[in-house]
Amino acid sequence: MHESFVEHLLIVIVVGTFAGTICRQLSCSPLLGYLLTGVLIGETGLQWVPAGIEELTHLAELGVFFLLFSIGLELSLEELRKLGRFLFVGGAAQMLLVFLPVASFMFFFLHYSWQVSFLAGTAAAFSSTVLVFKSLGEIGKTTTGEGRRTLSILLFQDAALVPLLLLIPFLAMENVHQESRLFLLGKLFIVSLIFIGMVLVLRSLLRKWVIPRITQHRSPDLVLLLTLAVLGSVCLVAYRVGLPAAIGAFAAGLVFGGNRWSAQIDSLILPFREVFAALFFVSLGLMIDVTVFMEYPVQLCLAVVGLLVVKIIAGLVSFLTTGLSVRAGARFSLGLAHVGEFSFVVILAGLSAGLISSEEQKILFGIFGVTLFVAPNLIRFAFSSTENSSDEQNTNTEKSKRIPKKRDCVVIGMGPVGRAVASKLDTLGFHITVIDQNPLNTQQFAQLGFPTISGDAAEQNVLLNAGVDQASLLVICVPEDITSLGIIKKCRSLNQHALIIVRCRYSAQKNEFEKAGANHVLSEEAELSQKLVQSLEALIT
Repeated sequence: MHESFVEHLLIVIVVGTFAGTICRQLSCSPLLGYLLTGVLIGETGLQWVPAGIEELTHLAELGVFFLLFSIGLELSLEELRKLGRFLFVGGAAQMLLVFLPVASFMFFFLHYSWQVSFLAGTAAAFSSTVLVFKSLGEIGKTTTGEGRRTLSILLFQDAALVPLLLLIPFLAMENVHQESRLFLLGKLFIVSLIFIGMVLVLRSLLRKWVIPRITQHRSPDLVLLLTLAVLGSVCLVAYRVGLPAAIGAFAAGLVFGGNRWSAQIDSLILPFREVFAALFFVSLGLMIDVTVFMEYPVQLCLAVVGLLVVKIIAGLVSFLTTGLSVRAGARFSLGLAHVGEFSFVVILAGLSAGLISSEEQKILFGIFGVTLFVAPNLIRFAFSSTENSSDEQNTNTEKSKRIPKKRDCVVIGMGPVGRAVASKLDTLGFHITVIDQNPLNTQQFAQLGFPTISGDAAEQNVLLNAGVDQASLLVICVPEDITSLGIIKKCRSLNQHALIIVRCRYSAQKNEFEKAGANHVLSEEAELSQKLVQSLEALIT
């Protein structure tokens, strides 16, 4: 049993690695590669891995827990106040305008039960936060007017998942006596209040006592162990008191959120989230039965097209309610036309509760899966335009009067060195765009209004989105010399006239950097040795 599980897990990891690599080379999301991996190696494909392996299912659930933990970690009252109308008006409008037509059509025309119609309608309303956020980050639009509206709608969807998961057990109580149902409802309400109180107390204890003492040791290992211990404990407590374990993961994120350690915790948990999220998407692929399209080809194709149309219209109306123009709203609504990872979570929760049959689950997974497969093209078209919304144009016009375009600068690598350089250049009057693979490193500058790009600077499209071809100054602060060398060559091929300043670790690389096109190379090795000699001379004399 254990040997077969290890074998199946190894197949998933190996094939998933190849699929993710190919997707990166094709400039599309690796999450789609993981989905295709599941379809390819599943029972309707090569039949290498059967669906429903218990151990693999548990690992996939961890992917959901880490995703919910990250959402709770990023939520803060201050951020909710900033988003305001975008969040509550736009998000509520989008979900309702998808839920009502989908649920009504399934109940009145297709004659599904009201529970199946309700769950399918709510599941269809979700879009993929992961796909959209990464796409916006890569083109530097997370802080624009359109980007903030889009992320607000997605944030509302993510937050709506929590009460929905709590509601699912009550949908399964149709045959329960009215008095028993009221008793269970009251019990769950009291348990939920106690659980919320426990979360608030734990949040206060961690912020005031535990985290400060742990961080004094400057050990990432201790911080990571504490995070995993709290995440696992809160999930277990939620499960023991009758709440969904996923609610515990979201609550654990709230426990750690809203303080100056949140970014560090999120960066430490990032590798776990990415790995288990990959397993989650592969497991979803294993459950997508492509043969269902052979049984109902016309009906399901029409269902996919109908769902995309409904979501596009709902997205357009929701963007209009937030003050976006019709033209921009129509374009950006395409980026929300697909279903998201939490759509599958809702259907799986309904399947576990006995509200949805396996046949209904296969049909819904097939429809949802197709929308995800076409999502990259829709997102690319929606977010690739360089046109700005009206409020963004006003902001950019105001900036252009203050900072001449000829002083455009791109800073690549936002570690401690890159952050210091960007801050100094800002005080000197440069118009700065920053690039880093980790969106956490650019978050601080995004909040201050800087254009930020989350992506690999070795890729030409990332550099072009940052405006490297038009910049007068390029500062490369990447800590790895091999990576820096490739970035220098790319930058110089795109811009022959820019001044390129590069940080390198070893003096031996200086000549190679200059041959690649760098104008000034600062070696950490040379600078440090000079500082040490000066310090010794001062101490001795």
